[in-house]
Amino acid sequence: MPKFPTKEADIIALANQMLAGYAAHIADFPNANLGMLRGRHHRYWIAKRDRVNARAAAHLATEAKHSKLAELKEVMNNCLRRSEVDVAGDIQKLAQIGWGPKAKAQPIEAPGQPNNLCSIAWGRAEVRLKWDRPASGGAVRNYIIQRRCQTELSGEFTSWTLVQITFDTQLNLNNQPTGSQLEYRVKAANTAGESTPSNTAMVALLSIAETKID
Repeated sequence: MPKFPTKEADIIALANQMLAGYAAHIADFPNANLGMLRGRHHRYWIAKRDRVNARAAAHLATEAKHSKLAELKEVMNNCLRRSEVDVAGDIQKLAQIGWGPKAKAQPIEAPGQPNNLCSIAWGRAEVRLKWDRPASGGAVRNYIIQRRCQTELSGEFTSWTLVQITFDTQLNLNNQPTGSQLEYRVKAANTAGESTPSNTAMVALLSIAETKID
């Protein structure tokens, strides 16, 4: 025997075929309750029509609600502006209507010091840096990577120079100077300023001549 369908569309398709078949061959199926089948079929279509109408009504109701909310907001803003003028000499009174003076903008704090900077020589002329986010201070917008090199003649270090700016707490630097000691540091920054520099991380990259095998 065929399996009774489970999908709504298939059930209705079968119902339509049954109604048409019973109507055309009623003598072959004397025990079929055609009247009840027609009644339930009719009720289904009424319910489906009502559902479609309800959806349309719900959509219209939602649009009406949005429109009324916009009208309410317009009147509320108008009242608040007028009330601000009414109590301009004592704006604390606005709290009586659930309103109040605008809060003063809080100053942004510069980030704290980045921590635990470490460096790893990685291949020829490449350095990997990694550090921890500041434990205090304002939110970090970006990190400033600086470097200085030890001069070969005097042994003194050059001034700190900008190497790169990044948003992450780790970075690979390529084409770094070789043959001398390098020092790196990181500063965190945001619109309020820059942090205290991190600890200094040292690394020495061998030059091509030093890595040549005789």
